[in-house]
Amino acid sequence: MGGRAPPREPWPTVPKTLILLRHAKSAWDNPSLADFARPLSSRGRKAAPLIGAYLARHGLVPDLVLASSAQRVIETLDLVSAGWPGKPTIRKLKSLYLAMPREMLRRLQAVGREPDRVMLVGHNPGIADLANWLCSLGKAEQRASLARKFPTGATAVIEFDVEDWAEVDAETGRLIDFATPKQIERAD
Repeated sequence: MGGRAPPREPWPTVPKTLILLRHAKSAWDNPSLADFARPLSSRGRKAAPLIGAYLARHGLVPDLVLASSAQRVIETLDLVSAGWPGKPTIRKLKSLYLAMPREMLRRLQAVGREPDRVMLVGHNPGIADLANWLCSLGKAEQRASLARKFPTGATAVIEFDVEDWAEVDAETGRLIDFATPKQIERAD
């Protein structure tokens, strides 16, 4: 009886999942609007719910969303999340408007240990550059597709084998999915 208890196995690490979403197609028909205030086009309003349904079907509803506060991003997010079973916490950040990868990564690293699934919604070229910068692993064909083009409404899902978002850095992610609105529409 008096012996030492065997050492406990460490709890398995739950991978952190990052969902990068570029806003849906925006309208350019009102030249008097500032870029920040541009709304979605009819094509964007049609694509955004498809993206949301795709994420829900694949169990990829985030716990936290970090989003640019630009009009087209907020409209995209509203339409993407409309059919989700629960509503994530949403942080609208002006600093993510046209942000470069380092700024987006800095915001992501500041999240801390929780939650395990975060979505970042923003603009190109920053979203595409961030996705390519983070991914060193994953299916070669999806990584090549991502490197070629990150169209409006596209979503990249990246896993990190870390316990804290502060540990996420360049080339530490594994691309597990990359989908565009056209691909999603063809599959439905």
